[in-house]
Amino acid sequence: MEIERRIGAGVEVREAGDGQAVITGYAALYNVLSDDLGGFRERIMPGAFAERLEDDVRALWQHDPLYVLGRTRSGTLRLSEDETGLRFEVSVPDAQWARDALSSIRRGDVSQCSFAFTVLGDQWASEDGQVVRSVSRFERLFDVSPVTFAAYQATSVSVQQRAQALRARGGEAEEIVRAREALRLRVDVRRGMLRRPSA
Repeated sequence: MEIERRIGAGVEVREAGDGQAVITGYAALYNVLSDDLGGFRERIMPGAFAERLEDDVRALWQHDPLYVLGRTRSGTLRLSEDETGLRFEVSVPDAQWARDALSSIRRGDVSQCSFAFTVLGDQWASEDGQVVRSVSRFERLFDVSPVTFAAYQATSVSVQQRAQALRARGGEAEEIVRAREALRLRVDVRRGMLRRPSA
């Protein structure tokens, strides 16, 4: 399965009792329909992260593994679920790039959050003429990340297969075909955006 990424809620900076900066926010919100993700919308169901809270998850700056803000295994990233969604707190390292990141968050230049994941349980349905994917269980949570742009990320082949299965079951076939084609185009565009120029 390919790793997927989605936008979460806003991020903010606060000072801990010891004066250390802490970034907090919601990486994902429950029962909220996403924007159009390339022909379908998505909803995360309460409890979808319950089995992932003990995973070794990283907090990355802009999803870049070169800039690790914190990690659950080391105790510098803390994850929890509440009625709103997946909440995180990360104690920021004392590094220049991290201070720059904090400055961007404080100024409001970076105000969104994203998370990287694979799905174990989901359902596809047609709701009010739209294809909707409801995620009930995550297979793995890789990272939570403050981001400048919450891009519509490349989704896995299984996502496309689920849309086809919904069509076969008699869902609104034309809508689902359009959703699948739009998703394929977004995957192709995103793959092109992910290629970095060689130095």
